Amino acid sequence: MNTADDRHAPHATSDLGRRVAAKRAQLGLSREDVADRAGTTPGYIAYLEGRVPTPGIEFLVRLANALETTVQDLTGSTADLAPGGGRAGYRPRMEEIDEAECWELLDDHGVGRIAVEGRDGLMVIPVNYQVVDGQIVFMTAADSSLARTAASGAEVAFEEDRLDEAFSQGWSVLLVGPARTVSDATSVRRIRDAVHSEPWAGNGRDTVVTLSPRRVTGRRIRVPGAPGTPLGQPIKGRPVSDL
Repeated sequence: MNTADDRHAPHATSDLGRRVAAKRAQLGLSREDVADRAGTTPGYIAYLEGRVPTPGIEFLVRLANALETTVQDLTGSTADLAPGGGRAGYRPRMEEIDEAECWELLDDHGVGRIAVEGRDGLMVIPVNYQVVDGQIVFMTAADSSLARTAASGAEVAFEEDRLDEAFSQGWSVLLVGPARTVSDATSVRRIRDAVHSEPWAGNGRDTVVTLSPRRVTGRRIRVPGAPGTPLGQPIKGRPVSDL
């Protein structure tokens, strides 16, 4: 019998559960959707995401297929490997992404990379970002390279991408424009109220920097027969070998 303490104790969440939940959210799937694809019940998907399960390899394969990924990715065995190590897909095509879809792909927050001029020259650093009123917002330390660049209003480049390693396809979005430090107290408070993704690097990053893009571009690589490719329809875009 469960005691009162057992009932109120927080659930342990496994690495597998967190990856399942994150992948499901990325694809916009409900637990019912995943359960239907994997041949199980929504309750078991909830159990996977909230407890410390030990499913067998047969179910892991079905679950990975349902989430359009691989068993290796779900179990974290590729977490420390550089992305893009797989072979190119068969007859890949490159297509341009229009500005409206670029913003949709960025969603409202995430992790990307920003290129700035540092003390020792050009550098690229990973950053948490938030989209607020058509601008990209970063929280950084007052003495960081990003803060110093923004103080001068210099131009920066920001990039985010998603890769589907299993099918050798993915997309990339690039934004270029001036970065500025926000100092007005009212504007800082409004932006901070809108930001709900704190920097992964921890505390002490209270300087608000915005990127107002003058150029928003994107590219996508598709592979015939891969997830997201309509069956029986040709893929638009140029062959990658032509680029």
